[in-house]
Amino acid sequence: ACTILSLVLANSSWGDTYTAIWQRDMGGHTVAHWINDGLMALFFLLIGLELEREIYHGELSSRKQAMLPLFAALGGMLVPAGLFLAFNAGLPTASGAGIPMATDIAFALGVLMLLGNRVPTSLKVFLTALAVFDDLGAILVIAFFYTTEISWLYLGLSLGVFVALLIANRSNFYNLAFYLVGGLLMWFFMLKSGVHATISGVLLAFAIPFRDGGEFSPSYILQQELHKPVAFLILPLFALANTAIPIDVIGCDLFTQPHSLGITTGLIVGKPLGVILFTLLSAKLGWSHLPTDVSWKGVVGIGLLAGIGFTISIFITPLAFDDLTLVNEAKLSILVASLVAGLMGFLYLNAGLRRRRRIHK
Repeated sequence: ACTILSLVLANSSWGDTYTAIWQRDMGGHTVAHWINDGLMALFFLLIGLELEREIYHGELSSRKQAMLPLFAALGGMLVPAGLFLAFNAGLPTASGAGIPMATDIAFALGVLMLLGNRVPTSLKVFLTALAVFDDLGAILVIAFFYTTEISWLYLGLSLGVFVALLIANRSNFYNLAFYLVGGLLMWFFMLKSGVHATISGVLLAFAIPFRDGGEFSPSYILQQELHKPVAFLILPLFALANTAIPIDVIGCDLFTQPHSLGITTGLIVGKPLGVILFTLLSAKLGWSHLPTDVSWKGVVGIGLLAGIGFTISIFITPLAFDDLTLVNEAKLSILVASLVAGLMGFLYLNAGLRRRRRIHK
């Protein structure tokens, strides 16, 4: 809803005023920059907490369970990036190879949930675990490939705070406020270091005590507290600030441009192709196996849904490109490709699950 609203306002008679809101200077940074580097650190903190829970108590807690979604996510990152580079090799836009690598876990699961209880639980779990690995991969890509100049002093200070929080964790110190203050310091030093500040959110997640993972553990408490502000404040603000795209300045040849072709082909074709091929490879090599209630047709459907790249793909775009026109064109390509991937995944799974239900009857 926020994305649609933002696109409408950006292309209305109030467009210039609306887009100027997000570029307004606040303490040396734009409003959009504070959202992307500040508030989104809380989004990545929530991702880190959910990843930690999956590792300790969830679908990633055993090697056998983790191998299938791990290989699926790996294929879902490498093949789209490879397809993007096939269109952009040797061009300045080659830096955008990370854009089609990410899956938006909320949107992908949302589409899957529309199919109701016809969807096997194992298929939902498979998509969740795949998207978790995908998010982790995107975080590593941001850290290693979208960091330019590094201030080793500030990076050292940030990591020093992280080590201090880990020591406090190992010393059975469970005061959540202490970790949040330390996390704020870590974020500030990371911001000054040149490494993307949102990485501090993921690091903080693994420094906060998990204990037994119960409802009284600091990790669980913080995870529950973050869900609503992330879902109803941070992500809507992110969508408003990052999809204020004036379409009239984008050429009608958009989808013939190498960067746009790379993004759309990467998400719509590369994602399902990578997920299917790498899942098949891991199964053939005996490193993993499909759950009993998941078919290969289900894997194809999940691969199609994995092409919904929204949040992290849009997040990576301004890190990959400096030119505002390129950024807007890439964002529009992401929106179109994600919509197509979501529709394809829904229609494919809906037809397959309907056929399966008739057979069982």
